[in-house]
Amino acid sequence: MGKARTIKKKRIADKLLQKYSNRFTTSFEDNKRIISELMIIPSKQLRNDIAGYLTRTMKNTQK
Repeated sequence: MGKARTIKKKRIADKLLQKYSNRFTTSFEDNKRIISELMIIPSKQLRNDIAGYLTRTMKNTQK
């Protein structure tokens, strides 16, 4: 079973994807760096969760 992500994290990721879809890639490390440049995230765990969700979303859109 996968880890459930909260609606807040998904909303943030979706907004970032709408505005900056051309900047995100399928690389988790690159997405972490990009999110840190674009936003001030209060915790490392939140940033990583958003980056993971964006990475999975980008991989699914390429299929």
